[in-house]
Amino acid sequence: MERQAHLLTWPDLPYFVFPESVGRYTEYPTHSVHREAGALNNFNIHYVASGRGYVEVEGKIHELERGEAVLYFPLQRQRYYSSAEEPWDVRWIHFYGGTLHDYMIERGFHKNNLWKLRQPSAWEEAHLALLQEAEANSMTRPALLSTLTYAVLAEFVQQAVSLTSGRTSPAESRVIGLLPLMQQEAAKPFILQEWADRAEVSPHYFCKLFKSAMQMTPSDFVTRARLQMAKQQLLERKDDNIGDIAVRAGYPSASYFNKRFQEHEGMTPTEYRSLFNN
Repeated sequence: MERQAHLLTWPDLPYFVFPESVGRYTEYPTHSVHREAGALNNFNIHYVASGRGYVEVEGKIHELERGEAVLYFPLQRQRYYSSAEEPWDVRWIHFYGGTLHDYMIERGFHKNNLWKLRQPSAWEEAHLALLQEAEANSMTRPALLSTLTYAVLAEFVQQAVSLTSGRTSPAESRVIGLLPLMQQEAAKPFILQEWADRAEVSPHYFCKLFKSAMQMTPSDFVTRARLQMAKQQLLERKDDNIGDIAVRAGYPSASYFNKRFQEHEGMTPTEYRSLFNN
C-alpha cells in the first residue's frame, strides 16, 4: 500500500521548515531506492514502523528495524530498500528550509545517517498528522503544513540517538513504557526501588537507562511532571490556596513548592497565577 502527498517547492520559503513530500509504504517488498549524490536537494527521513529494511552507508549494508531511521542531508547519495521476507512499514518525509542545514549541523545530525528513536510512537503520531493534512488539503493551509512538519522534525531531534550507540534493549523499552504511569503518579512519593522493580532492573541501572532515554534523571522528570500539574491547577482552580495545590502536586510544604517553582519558572506560583487573572 502506498500513501503519499507531493507538494510544490516554495522558491522564497517564508517558513523555517516545509515538506516537499510525505508518505508511507506498506506491503511493498520490492520497495527500493537508489539516488546518486546531488540528485535530491532536500532532507529525507525514512523511518521503520515495522518489518525490516536495509540502508547502504559508505559501501556497508545496515539493517533497520522498528523505531530506527535513516536521515539524509541534501545532495547525499541514497540507497535503501525493503526486506523481501519481512517488508517494512516505512514512513518518510522530504523537507527543506533556508536555515535547516545549520540547525541540523549544530545538533550533530551530520555525523551519522542511522538513528533510533527512543519513543517511536510520538514521531509516528506527528508524521500521521502531517500526512493526513497534506492528503486532505494539499497546500491550501501552508502555515499548518509548516507547523506539522516542524512537529515531525522536533520529535526526531528530541528522540533520535545514533544507532551506533546500540539498539534499544528490552530493559530500556520497559523503562520508556513506564513514562506515562510515572507522569500520572508524579504526585505520589517517588520511591526509586519501586520503579526499578517495575522495570525489572536495579535502581542504579534504572537511573542509567532513564537518563539515556530522557536526557534527565528520574527525579528531574517527576519534578517537571509535578510542576506541570501544579501550573494547570493554579489556573483552573483559582480559588484554591497555594498550600493545597502544593500538597496535591506532591510537595510537603508550600515553601518548598514555591522554591522549586521559582527555580523552573523564574517566578513564584502566585506571580504566575496573576499573569492569567486579567
